[in-house]
Amino acid sequence: MNPAMVQADVIIVGGGPAGAACAAHLKKNGVAARILDKKVFPRKKICAGWISPDVFGSLACSPETYPYPLTRIDRIHFHLFGIRMPVKTRQYAVRRFEFDNWLIRRAEVPVHSHQVRKIQKNRSGYVIDDQFACRYLVGAGGTHCPVHRTFKDPLQLRPDRALISAVEKEFQAPCRIPECHIWYLDQGLPGYAWYLPKKNGWINIGIGGKQHRLASRGTTIMKHWHNFIHRLLKQGFVDHHPGSPKGHTYFLRHKPVDLGRENVFLAGDAAGLSTIDMGEGIHAAIQSGVAAADTIISGRPVCLDHISRFSLPKLLTAAMKKTSPHA
Repeated sequence: MNPAMVQADVIIVGGGPAGAACAAHLKKNGVAARILDKKVFPRKKICAGWISPDVFGSLACSPETYPYPLTRIDRIHFHLFGIRMPVKTRQYAVRRFEFDNWLIRRAEVPVHSHQVRKIQKNRSGYVIDDQFACRYLVGAGGTHCPVHRTFKDPLQLRPDRALISAVEKEFQAPCRIPECHIWYLDQGLPGYAWYLPKKNGWINIGIGGKQHRLASRGTTIMKHWHNFIHRLLKQGFVDHHPGSPKGHTYFLRHKPVDLGRENVFLAGDAAGLSTIDMGEGIHAAIQSGVAAADTIISGRPVCLDHISRFSLPKLLTAAMKKTSPHA
């Protein structure tokens, strides 16, 4: 063994919300953890940045303590088959490079800038690239997490039918329409599209669709992107073409989900936990990171029963609370 090898009880691969939440919960309970991430924080991250009030509850803090601009969403306009349905609610949006940097600093654990290439199992645990050793390993590195890639057998495979291809763009522009809009099954897209204005003149727009349905129809997510931009320009959501988007993939929540075994655990997008109806993944990432930490701390089996598969019921509950005279 390399005498200079870094030793830790737990190594978490990926410093996003899942990894940071896992590390913070471990430290709070006296377990030494380190995070490996191929990027240096703060780093750019493609994401609408949608978060529910429950996110702050899971982090045991309040929106007022968030140190960066926080967009409050009081109404969402849903569109389905040409029908617009405005819904009052209480939700938030963040810029992910700020939010993730806040979370990882808040965890207060060592963070190494390192791209994981090889993971080996030995008698005492796991060795990463002959540089890091641990007893427990948490994969929180997103859809293409090297922990999932290495241990997808025996860990549960994410089904192809749950794969979402997405493209999106975040840019600064005059905000001509100040409220959030979400379109379902628009112009034949097997998924959803969104327009989300944020603080300080930032706008996030994007679309996501089921990859297996796109392929079966002989189309691509980029074809739908061009149609979507044409609609936004025509209807006055934007006054100029925003430019080329960035693409990524993620998996919707599926059953069953095998979060971990043999001291290896998955969290967030590495496990495929985005909600089925809105593709929301931040809250599930935080919850699964904490769940993995709880298993390491207690030795009890991982439990995901508290992680919702849907966003809309919580959103509508928030809407009812907002309109209640006692809210």
